[in-house]
Amino acid sequence: MKNYLWIGVKLTLVTLVFFAGLYTLFILGIAQMAPNQGKGIMTESNGKKFYSNIGQSFTDARYFNSRPSVVNYNAAGSGGSNKGPGNPEYLAEVQKRIDTFLIQNPEIKANEIPADMVTASGSGLDPNISVQGAKVQIKRIAKARNIEEKKLEDLIAQNTEKPLLGLFGPEKINVLQLNLALDKLK
Repeated sequence: MKNYLWIGVKLTLVTLVFFAGLYTLFILGIAQMAPNQGKGIMTESNGKKFYSNIGQSFTDARYFNSRPSVVNYNAAGSGGSNKGPGNPEYLAEVQKRIDTFLIQNPEIKANEIPADMVTASGSGLDPNISVQGAKVQIKRIAKARNIEEKKLEDLIAQNTEKPLLGLFGPEKINVLQLNLALDKLK
């Protein structure tokens, strides 16, 4: 019995040193090679600083809307709603988002709304939307800014991020970058 207890104590100490020390330093080293040393990607525009990799609220009719956030875009605590697709409260919230989206974009039908425009991501802070999520907003923005739809389509194409290595993940658009480019559009 004493022998097994001593083995357990040694294993606990080894895993503590490994996971609390060596593994943490290894991940920190990898982060130092990432853009901005793992501290987030900052974007500056008109004297304001923004984090490009954290979702932000855009509700003005002149801008592309972001994906909904369960945490109200508060980066201090990310998280999803943890409500399943059959939960009545969740379904009511999604229906409310659909109704709001249709009021803001009366030119489209409910079945044309991409899921990412009415459902929050797992973190509630997703900075990206799908290409289709951006395209369904073109008519509203063109009308609000008195700009040709073709210019907005070109802007979307220019700001579309392709999948990693052409294989991993869908095409996506960073909403902050798209809206900053939209402000520069003449």
